[in-house]
Amino acid sequence: MTEPPRTATQHAFIALAPPDEAKDELAHALSPAYAAYPDLRWNRIEDWHITLAFLGELPVQAVQRLRAPLADLAAASSPLELALLGGGHFDERVLWSGIEGDLDGLHELADTVRARVKDCGIAFVERPLRPHLTLARARRSDTASITAAAACLDGFTGRPWRTERLHLVGSTERGHPGPRRYQDVDAWPLPAGQRRPDPKPPQAAPREQRGGSGSALTPPQPHTP
Repeated sequence: MTEPPRTATQHAFIALAPPDEAKDELAHALSPAYAAYPDLRWNRIEDWHITLAFLGELPVQAVQRLRAPLADLAAASSPLELALLGGGHFDERVLWSGIEGDLDGLHELADTVRARVKDCGIAFVERPLRPHLTLARARRSDTASITAAAACLDGFTGRPWRTERLHLVGSTERGHPGPRRYQDVDAWPLPAGQRRPDPKPPQAAPREQRGGSGSALTPPQPHTP
């Protein structure tokens, strides 16, 4: 008996991304950590993002169904003013850089995004929003590099920037040979003419262990997270 074809699936999430100038500023601050800890599983700089909703593994067709609703949502949303701030780690395993600025607006946008996904009939596991950029992960036997790398970002404060686009990101399909890679399924501009009122005094997130500045170096060849 011939087996029915397997439904194509991929991992997907909805996110914001810092502009290139903000990424370059953070990469410069990370340069001592790149040099000192090349064996960490460094994320590619082009993959740095602020996750609003992680949807897990979905049928590719379900991911495609989100394009029109998210386009409408982006058209009705305002840009946010954010900045990158310092660094820290989750359980000495994951290195992150924090986010400051309009965190209330960021949480509101995440809530709206998640509600829109549910309206599309797509179920996913909701996790509390902890705004950050994931930068690197430790290898199984490494219990010290992440905390030391986080210390390299002590005192780092990036220049403010405005969010420009809402991104729907998907991975290579399950069963694809080679490492899993992520790229935009689609992205939509946030109207530049609309602006939220000035946010409250800057606040940083996430509030976990905080751990940089230095001269620029070319980062090592990153590993897929």
